[in-house]
Amino acid sequence: MPVAIITGASQGFGRAIATDLAKDGWALVIDARRTDKLEEAARTLEGLGIPVRAIAGDVTDPDHLVALVESAEGLGGLNLLINNASTLGPSPLPRLDGYPMDALRRVYEVNVFAPLALVQLALPLLRRSRGTVVSVSSDAAVAAYDGWGGYGSSKAALDLLHAVLAGEQPELQIYQFDPGDMRTEMHQAAFPGEDISDRAAPESVVPAFRRMLDAAAPNGRYRADQWSEP
Repeated sequence: MPVAIITGASQGFGRAIATDLAKDGWALVIDARRTDKLEEAARTLEGLGIPVRAIAGDVTDPDHLVALVESAEGLGGLNLLINNASTLGPSPLPRLDGYPMDALRRVYEVNVFAPLALVQLALPLLRRSRGTVVSVSSDAAVAAYDGWGGYGSSKAALDLLHAVLAGEQPELQIYQFDPGDMRTEMHQAAFPGEDISDRAAPESVVPAFRRMLDAAAPNGRYRADQWSEP
């Protein structure tokens, strides 16, 4: 039974991916900061008949990351690591000329340093399985939107880290996946008070994500629309 770690899996895109993998018989290690939401997600996933290890915590906590990797090892190894957990930063989104430095440090801790730290810890298991790493990116990593300097620059840094990592770890598959705008809590926080009901449901983006994985595509950065059905 293949094993996946998915961070930020209690809701939104992370939970949608977890559900899809569970239906295909994957064992899962999932995390989130909010214990109640994580426990509810774990109960639903366990109802699909697969092993689930749900560990509440913050991805910036080194001990929490160790627990995730140890849980995967306890399930038999690790085939897939999905760095989905992210933070938007302050809402409403601040301009860079007034961006609080403490808040920006937190954005980089969650969106850049934590994913790399988790990859470092997981590498022995991933090398053993010749596994896959996917980190969720954003169009804000490649386009300059007013107000998105903090979040966007963190995702750009994450993209570059993974591009370098792909060259340094040729035995692994390493991707950055840009799902596009989705109807999620974080996207709503980026547009407080606005109606975002026209954005895609996270579940509708999962098929493109899975087609990328199942195709064993070359390492790189992909948008969801590149994997839409022909």
